[in-house]
Amino acid sequence: MNSLKTEIVVVGAGPGGYAAAFYAADLGKKVILVEREPRLGGVCLNRGCIPSKALLHAAHTVSAARESEQRGITFGPPKIDVGKLRAWKESILDRLGGGVAHLAKLRGVQVIHGRGYFEDSRTLRVETSEGQQFINYEHAIVAVGSVAAMPKAFDLGNPRIMTSTEALEIEEIPEKLLVIGGGYIGMELGTVYATFGSQVVLVEALDTILAGADPDLARPVIAHAKKLFKEIRLKTRVGKMATSGKQIKVEFELDGQKREELYDRVLVAVGRSPNADDLGLENTKVSFDDKGFIHVNEKQQTTDPAIYAIGDIAGGALLAHKASKEARIAVEVIVGEDSTFTDIVMPAVVFTDPELAWCGLTESEARAKGLPIQVSKFPWTASGRALSFDRPEGLTKLIIDPETERVLGVGIVGTGAGELISEGVLAIEMGATAKDLALAVHPHPTLSETLMEAAEAFYGHATHTLVRKRVE
Repeated sequence: MNSLKTEIVVVGAGPGGYAAAFYAADLGKKVILVEREPRLGGVCLNRGCIPSKALLHAAHTVSAARESEQRGITFGPPKIDVGKLRAWKESILDRLGGGVAHLAKLRGVQVIHGRGYFEDSRTLRVETSEGQQFINYEHAIVAVGSVAAMPKAFDLGNPRIMTSTEALEIEEIPEKLLVIGGGYIGMELGTVYATFGSQVVLVEALDTILAGADPDLARPVIAHAKKLFKEIRLKTRVGKMATSGKQIKVEFELDGQKREELYDRVLVAVGRSPNADDLGLENTKVSFDDKGFIHVNEKQQTTDPAIYAIGDIAGGALLAHKASKEARIAVEVIVGEDSTFTDIVMPAVVFTDPELAWCGLTESEARAKGLPIQVSKFPWTASGRALSFDRPEGLTKLIIDPETERVLGVGIVGTGAGELISEGVLAIEMGATAKDLALAVHPHPTLSETLMEAAEAFYGHATHTLVRKRVE
């Protein structure tokens, strides 16, 4: 029996897992990183964040070419070489995955490729291509992520019914595409395919898309999607699907009425499920919630003293940067520091067109909690930079405590919102006031100015928009 000993074993090499392994190694710990996939990086790098953003960038290039006609610059219709597009996307993933592997080697982190299975609370069995390997550890960090959910009623074994994993392979541009689910995954991938030429119909069971987002911020995204997609149907349920030749027959229910339609492909984007099956965690003291996520406390500790869990498998917001933050907390607790996942300002970004980003409290959350707030907005119709590239539909919004004037929340919708939101994160983390944002000189002309002017608007004197002065 081949057996290894280590201080920390990390199971899963996604943005949480490799961040934990690297940080622990930087702090002098002996670390083994176990990953079942050939390429490191987890779902985010291989089947999520990175490939989707690459395809969105390609789609934005097509959109920019079309929009340039109103500026007197005309291009011919785009010709999309799907094979070349896919190869370009894969080259990015190979480069990033290779970079993670190289950093592991430089740090002395031993990487073992294979499926990890917990024999007990101190032993991990890894099934590799060369046989079984047993790892005896002092602490384990479980970072195995999540998988795209596929309801059994939709799982026909037909490759034309896709999750985000298959959709990102971009095997073809279907003429008619149905997207089930109006969350960020459905909206992002729907945007990609619609821009590339698919007739996209998006259906959502709720009465709005992007249900968790601030309605003020979601509004421009919805307006753009209505122009780009063939149709958006709200309060619509998909009853069942069946194979019909080279198409998928889909039954819908709307307002009590049933209808059937044919689609070339269907994208099921109804959420993600924890990836905890067949890990052997039942042989430990680890416990789960009713949805299959691992129970953790604010220190990322599970109900087994030797085992920690981070990222998607630990529930909460399924975000790569949340996993990376939790990785640091888990490692710090293991090495004896007093670290907790409390009062963390966690930004969220939806990479639609336009982008949508927020951090801290939303207006809806503040109202629901009965908190006294003042909302200050700056419309991008007054931004010279936004107008210079014909995207004035954006909005920057601040949620402010009227007594202390501290910034409690920041929301941005518009081109590059994801790149702008970090200033909001920093402001909230540091306890900044609206005055701090207003007095900080921002370069002109930039979109970052909209944060400064939203703060100035709180005091009634934003340069590029007219607002009523505050009554003291």
